[in-house]
Amino acid sequence: MSSTAEETLADYEARGMRARTGFGAHPCILVIDLQYGMTDPECPLGTDLLDEPIVVAQEVLAAARAAQVPVIYARVAFRPDLVDGGLFVEKVPSLGWLKMGSRWVEIDERVKPEADDYILTKRHSSAFIGTEFQQVLQTMGIDTIISVGCSTSGCVRQTAVDANAYGFRSVVVSDAVGDRSRVQHEANLVDMDGKYADVMTSGEVIEYLVSRSDQREGQAVGA
Repeated sequence: MSSTAEETLADYEARGMRARTGFGAHPCILVIDLQYGMTDPECPLGTDLLDEPIVVAQEVLAAARAAQVPVIYARVAFRPDLVDGGLFVEKVPSLGWLKMGSRWVEIDERVKPEADDYILTKRHSSAFIGTEFQQVLQTMGIDTIISVGCSTSGCVRQTAVDANAYGFRSVVVSDAVGDRSRVQHEANLVDMDGKYADVMTSGEVIEYLVSRSDQREGQAVGA
């Protein structure tokens, strides 16, 4: 973390910001937009800066599955005629590559979903807007969203903002999210940590998930 980021976080704390909301009782993992259109540089939206976050996301997912924590995937995909793209596609024309049925909307093999995982399709930055996400969370009894994926400055951030607004605890895994810009990645992690979400390292999150797994095993033995 840069000295500027550290200074900003210290300033936020001095102003009565950056309190910790922590984990609730029922978390889920949200894998945001780790689809080939974002992870493969052959697509204009893609970047290899996601390679390292994907490795970390694999570790988080493994710990979550061991703890039987639900996993939800969000991806961006539009109709072939882009009639559902709206101003988002008008502002970011390269989103037009992300058409249903194309390789660019498929989840990257490195973090591929399992049979029981939920996959939702979105057309906006937030996983909440125009999707069934909130209903799925409520049905599952989820109170905490642990986010990995991309991009830190876009869909990860907007989902964290909306999670806060809708009353869900939000944890962003700092080294399991990424962006096309390292500068924007760090700046947005700092801002989210100050206002909308708890930004934690994968080590902290995995430790929490392992503790849940150990707790489940202990309960099973006790039964």
